[in-house]
Amino acid sequence: MLEVIKGFSKLSKTAKIQWLADTHFNNPENAINILKQYWNNNTELQKLHDEFSENTISNYYFPFGVAPNFLINGKIYSIPMAIEESSVVAAAAKTASFWMNKGGFKAEVISTKKIGHVHFIYNGSESKLNAFFEANKNIFYTDVHHIIKNMEARGGGISDIRIKNKTDLEPGYYQLEANFETVDSMGANFINSCLEQFADTLQNQIVLDGSFTKQEKDIQIVMSILSNFTPECIVRSEVSCKVEDLVDGTGLPADEFADKFARAVRIAEKEPYRATTHNKGIMNGVDSVIIATGNDFRAVEAAAHTYASKDGQYTSLSHAEVKDGVFKFWIEMPMAVGTVGGLTGLHPLVKLAMEMLGNPNAEELMMIAATVGLAQNFGALRSLTTTGIQKGHMKMHLLNILNQLEATDAEKVYFVDIFKNKTATHSSVVEEFKKYREDNNYDK
Repeated sequence: MLEVIKGFSKLSKTAKIQWLADTHFNNPENAINILKQYWNNNTELQKLHDEFSENTISNYYFPFGVAPNFLINGKIYSIPMAIEESSVVAAAAKTASFWMNKGGFKAEVISTKKIGHVHFIYNGSESKLNAFFEANKNIFYTDVHHIIKNMEARGGGISDIRIKNKTDLEPGYYQLEANFETVDSMGANFINSCLEQFADTLQNQIVLDGSFTKQEKDIQIVMSILSNFTPECIVRSEVSCKVEDLVDGTGLPADEFADKFARAVRIAEKEPYRATTHNKGIMNGVDSVIIATGNDFRAVEAAAHTYASKDGQYTSLSHAEVKDGVFKFWIEMPMAVGTVGGLTGLHPLVKLAMEMLGNPNAEELMMIAATVGLAQNFGALRSLTTTGIQKGHMKMHLLNILNQLEATDAEKVYFVDIFKNKTATHSSVVEEFKKYREDNNYDK
């Protein structure tokens, strides 16, 4: 049984590692070596990474890949993607090439509002609370002027604040809800600072208002926090072409492929079991761009899945239709991202990723990430409705299996060729590998 350690965060990095090695691993020396081999030789860069988080003992690497040839709104992008799933970047790049000569992707940002709340308990007259708020609304804006003036200078700020009655959910529960425009920053710290000031203003002004009873003045601020659900911060991306142009690489007649593809999307719209996997594939693409550009993929994921459930049932984020001989496939989803602040100006690879994209503003990055999600979804559905998902996926996974088997470089070349035209299941690769070694009298 492990002993409780006190003051762990105050230990040096070396001391943290030594304690972990001595108490958690059968081979302490091996554990230390593994952790240290991922340290950056550049001590200043390593120090920067150490300060991104708490109790840092090493770096955890993700592959940093690129999907070229994305034509979005008439502009060609090479898109950075940070992800460990082997087939994702390949599928995105293949889809980008597929749509390159069909007009590419058309994307737009529909709205950019973000929302935050002061959650509070008030036991009194609702009409009195509403009258108080309307009479004092300007004070709320005045009290956050010192926080919002720089944001307003960049074109952002607070677009609205209001009181919402939520007593049907919890006795006495009300919200002060505010809408924010944060321009090119994700804006979490800005929003939360404003909300905490709103909470102070609410309590202070109610105490000063003579129309409230002593009980009514005793409001409880439960919490002040932004919402990661951003149903008014929406991006859309779509592709379309004549049905006859869909024949490329599908192995099916174009009209049959279009019909089957649209039906697969309709199933995801109606069946939550399928919708969950369907949207996971979309987020494979979205998240990889969000991570590569130093944004919060957990927030983007949470918003996407809440949005997929907003009408009472979990459903697909993407949609398709075949009408008048034209195939159309699109995605509409919430996405709050930033291109200034956070890691965007600190992490060297994030800065490089932004430069690779042409240093986009937040709206452009929203369109890029949503487009990669749509491309990923198209690639997955094209495989599912034609050859099946495993042939392409396992082909990309082949090198992982060969690495597990400790194959030599020459053996990797050989087996990639062997499985060029057939599905590489784990068992079939292991069987062929053993046979190859036996036939070649390999004795390790």
